[in-house]
Amino acid sequence: MKVTQSAAVGTMALFLGCGGATSAENVAAAYPNMAPMARYLSTSRADEIALARSAAPAAISADAQILILGPKGYETAIEGKNHFVCLVVRPWANNFDSPDFWNPKVRAPHCFNAAGARSVLPTYLKRTEWVLAGVSKAQMLKRSQAALAADQIPVPEIGSIAYMMSKDGYLGDDVGGHWHPHLMFYLPRTTTAEWGANLRDSPVYGDSSALEPLTVFAVPVTRWSDGTPADMPAQ
Repeated sequence: MKVTQSAAVGTMALFLGCGGATSAENVAAAYPNMAPMARYLSTSRADEIALARSAAPAAISADAQILILGPKGYETAIEGKNHFVCLVVRPWANNFDSPDFWNPKVRAPHCFNAAGARSVLPTYLKRTEWVLAGVSKAQMLKRSQAALAADQIPVPEIGSIAYMMSKDGYLGDDVGGHWHPHLMFYLPRTTTAEWGANLRDSPVYGDSSALEPLTVFAVPVTRWSDGTPADMPAQ
């Protein structure tokens, strides 16, 4: 699926990558509230592990720590050996105003390096705790704003990265599935233009719209994690 650069940046999120141009009103109307928790869970432990590992090439994910989501939250299914952490991110990783925030179809495989696992991933895991505790989206927003004001949300460590190269993920209705394989780079909040992002013919997408104190850059790559070729996004 081809997605223009301007449309892709429009729905870039803290974790989930880039999106397309489906009507936000239509998607928001489809997912106004959280669905039953069972709809956000994988059909089996093995399926969740396999999808998490598909975020990165096997040379990385085979020795990574694997986190899986269950009714009580994320737990370690497999201990890692290489300091990478792979998991399947759910829709509440999106910005709070995203129409896909409660979309139960969203499955976004990520593999974080050590820096990303230390400084970026904990924010998502905390939000997941709130979701499982039944905290409303409005209250999660207030809690996040309070944590930000109290300097309790860390900025990303320099060198934080996540692999998002799975062809089996589903990032949202606006992209109709998995978008393109890409790498996500997390930096303390900065100006995207300083990195050449979102400019004509630039391969770099950038977004600073998240509440958290960071800027996310996405760089599409030419192959999926299993080595098969992928189309590059339209500029």
